[in-house]
Amino acid sequence: MLDIKNMTKQDFYYDLPKELIAQHPIEPRNHSRMLKVDRLSGNCEHLHFYNLCDCLKEGDLLVLNDSRVIPARIYGERTDTKSFIEFLLLEAKGDGSEWEILCRPGKRAKVGKRFSFGEGRLLAEITEVLEDGNRIARFSVPSGESIYSVLDEIGQMPLPPYITEKLEDKERYQTVYSHEAGSAAAPTAGLHFTKDMLKEIESRGVGIAYVTLHVGLGTFRPVKEDKVLEHKMHSEHYEIGKRTAELINQTKANGGRVICVGTTSCRTLEAAAQLHGKIIPCEGRTDIFIYPGFEFRVIDALITNFHLPESTLIMLVSAFLGYDKTMAAYKTAVENKYRFFSFGDCMLIE
Repeated sequence: MLDIKNMTKQDFYYDLPKELIAQHPIEPRNHSRMLKVDRLSGNCEHLHFYNLCDCLKEGDLLVLNDSRVIPARIYGERTDTKSFIEFLLLEAKGDGSEWEILCRPGKRAKVGKRFSFGEGRLLAEITEVLEDGNRIARFSVPSGESIYSVLDEIGQMPLPPYITEKLEDKERYQTVYSHEAGSAAAPTAGLHFTKDMLKEIESRGVGIAYVTLHVGLGTFRPVKEDKVLEHKMHSEHYEIGKRTAELINQTKANGGRVICVGTTSCRTLEAAAQLHGKIIPCEGRTDIFIYPGFEFRVIDALITNFHLPESTLIMLVSAFLGYDKTMAAYKTAVENKYRFFSFGDCMLIE
């Protein structure tokens, strides 16, 4: 039995053959496999994502994260030496002209140094070096344009390092309902939906609501501390609108299930409930860390991809499903050759 007070990251390790790491998305989107897991018994059923409609009930509510990934990886040169530089934009600051970035090689990005991207379409100057090695850069774009429109032209999708094959279509790393630009990584549980499937779900009396959580790379960074409780999460911006808050509260009052699509939607709702005692229209930042022992206040079911060993995301799943059931489900997924991580298959935990 897991000792919650003395959990170590090794408790959340599992063996994953390299060939099970998905390198490209399935076509069509909803033909990915789905491991349905009973939260009480741990029993598993092997389905496909297009079977989800038959798993939902009238009166249920799906909560989706509508954040849109920025093509935030850009390549350019230092204006004085013409030496190569790579930036990864993480999060906008203030009015959006300044961003926190990762860059390499870092030694070329000292305070005051200037850079050019896309043959001068985008210019940047380093204004600050942060304690963790990240930088703050101030950007300038041609008059009448936004940094987002320029990034759409010259930027590349910031795919995780375990995806080594080139992505031909940028939109395959976006959900079909993505709307609010700001994420450094996709809320990948939503990648399985098609527009037609969402219409069918609504036609069956299942509600759909949207939250926004701009996914930062901190969510995916490895846990460095051996003891789980010593890990510190990076904060991310979230927003819950009035209509979404109303739908969630109506669903709970009527006895329906609130089903979060992805760990990002889950963290958004549970962070808001933890802060306000209930779901209300709100926005802010959250560094909520969900691990076994966490008391869930809002969500009743969860759709989520298969996550990296020793990650905070598998810890969240273990908190919801239970540690032993989670590790058993992952063992089942490996044995049945499910596809793992961002472009992989998913679980429905209910």
